[in-house]
Amino acid sequence: MTEQEPSTEQEQRSPEEIQEDIEQTRENLGDTAAELAAKADVKAQAKAKADSAKESAQRKKDELFGKAKQATPDNVGSGAQSVASTAQQNPLPFAVAGAFLVGIVVGRILRR
Repeated sequence: MTEQEPSTEQEQRSPEEIQEDIEQTRENLGDTAAELAAKADVKAQAKAKADSAKESAQRKKDELFGKAKQATPDNVGSGAQSVASTAQQNPLPFAVAGAFLVGIVVGRILRR
């Protein structure tokens, strides 16, 4: 068969089949062009990577806070609440301790 002779397959194809092939080729070409445009869009790729990094960091943070919360005994939180309520009911010892600590800090500053 030479280049000038049409193939028997092309002769037997109907115009509808040829049109269908043309439409499929156009669709494939459009998909390829869209993929190339996406690869060429550096700004969008950088934003996608930044968003991915943010999501990953958020997941890690949530995971670490969850582990820390599980590792912290419940009585620590209740102990802090107990100290706060005691300080509100009887503030004098806490005021004296606070004044003592302030005196120590001021004394060290003045020695310099």
